[in-house]
Amino acid sequence: MDSTVSAVLLKEMGYEVEGVYMIMHNLEHIHHFNIKKAKKVADYLGIKLHIEDIQQNFQDEVYNYFVNSYKKGLTPNPCVVCNREIKFGEMVRFADSLGIEYIATGHYARVKDGFFYKGRDKNKDQSYFLARVKKDIVDKVIFPLGDWLKEDVKEYAKNIEVLREFATQSESSEICFVENSYIDILKEHFNPNRPGPIKNSRGKIIGKHKGYMHYTIGKRRGLFIRGAQEPHYVVDINAKTNTLIVGKKEDLAKDLVRIKNINLFEPKSSFEAEVKVRYRTKGVKGRVTIIDDKGVIELKEPVYGVARGQFAVFYDGEKLLGGGEIVG
Repeated sequence: MDSTVSAVLLKEMGYEVEGVYMIMHNLEHIHHFNIKKAKKVADYLGIKLHIEDIQQNFQDEVYNYFVNSYKKGLTPNPCVVCNREIKFGEMVRFADSLGIEYIATGHYARVKDGFFYKGRDKNKDQSYFLARVKKDIVDKVIFPLGDWLKEDVKEYAKNIEVLREFATQSESSEICFVENSYIDILKEHFNPNRPGPIKNSRGKIIGKHKGYMHYTIGKRRGLFIRGAQEPHYVVDINAKTNTLIVGKKEDLAKDLVRIKNINLFEPKSSFEAEVKVRYRTKGVKGRVTIIDDKGVIELKEPVYGVARGQFAVFYDGEKLLGGGEIVG
């Protein structure tokens, strides 16, 4: 729906529009269903539809990163990586090969003066996932839905005849190649169900877990702890020893976060920002200091559930400043 409404709006603005469906993963039944819909939309709009098979690139850049991250005890964010390497990487290269000037998607975000901004709909805002997109392509991007609320897009879509067929379809899943559980993906490569010890902060074994890949920092469900009188949370994961370290909620609190693989839309070595350590967390004010490609974030108040492998993303009000991968 979002992509179709975006295409309609672009045509209304006077753009010449062509569509592209990218085959990224190997779930053929999903592609068959989606391509059938995409062709109907293209026919309805009278636009050309390109179908690009980029499975190998997607596997190299996104899928393998996802699998290897869990193996290392990290918590990956494949959508952040995909936006950099595929949606605003491969798609830009494809557009360039056709001499097409701009690319557009149904993201709920905005573009202005060489920067990305939060979308008007704060519940749907997807600017977080754009934090590692390369700076030099920002001016090639159009987000037709950036100033729209999702409810208004749904209302507008009722007037688009071809979309009535898809009215009962559920929203796209966040991770496109995960149908049910990410554990099902991991099982194709190794055994994620290897029980191991749960230790407290003093190194004492107080229980057991069903396999470290089932857990992320801050999780409390699925922990088998002897004689526990209060909730325990995962505070660290040691993949090498297949061990979980647990503690109380206050043990999760962090006001200092270290990052690497930093991407900034405006070069700075030290700056104040609003920082989000996960997509759905509240932004917290802090100072970011960067030396080479490593950085330290000093937060004004503690945050909880900071997980290695996730991304810390920086904002100046509505403006997206960039982000980096959390290492501790």
